Amino acid sequence: MKNEKALRKKVKEINDILEEEFGIPQLEKDLNKMDRDPLDSLINTILSQNTNDVNRDKAYNNLRQQFPKWEDVLAADAEDIADAIRVGGLANQKSVRIKGVLEWIKENYGELNIDFICDMEPQEAIELFSQLKGVGLKTMNVVLAFACGRDVFPVDTHIFRITKRLDIVPEKATADKAHEIMGRLFPEGKAFSFHINLIRFGRTRCHARNPECKGCPLMDYCSAWPEFLED
Repeated sequence: MKNEKALRKKVKEINDILEEEFGIPQLEKDLNKMDRDPLDSLINTILSQNTNDVNRDKAYNNLRQQFPKWEDVLAADAEDIADAIRVGGLANQKSVRIKGVLEWIKENYGELNIDFICDMEPQEAIELFSQLKGVGLKTMNVVLAFACGRDVFPVDTHIFRITKRLDIVPEKATADKAHEIMGRLFPEGKAFSFHINLIRFGRTRCHARNPECKGCPLMDYCSAWPEFLED
């Protein structure tokens, strides 16, 4: 890995540029109530896997309409859960995983509430829940960042792509490796802002295909733009 001190400086400069471009996101303003409840956030993040935000939200809303309480989901057959979340894709797999997560929480803690993770050290919470199928590093970082307001940095598909283009994360790095790297590099206290603004940047300009490189405020930090401007 390149000189870490230089990378931290680069990441801070990129964060400052993105905050100037998009503003400074605020947890209270930019997230809805569901995102700020740890268990709601956990289930929603499982539903987000391998789909887009629109279909994730539809799947989550369908699930809560059909099963208003998590106890109702726990008591339901996996097939009925799958029917409710079908629009989000991989419904059969996700339904089993959601039911398994709820069963594990109920068995180990007596109630369907995981607010306690907000009082845990982030790494401890990650290790505890990552033993469950469907709950990985990204999922727990999302829950800890959004629901608990912890200064941890989730790496989604946009961020994974952009940090490679910006030569922050090595091209061959895995998603887990990217979490490890970005967890060391983001400016202290800026995890949420940097995460949200990188996603905004990915959605509005640095697309997976045909990124809008001309006039990009991060052009000086990027090694990928010549390839796209040649097309």
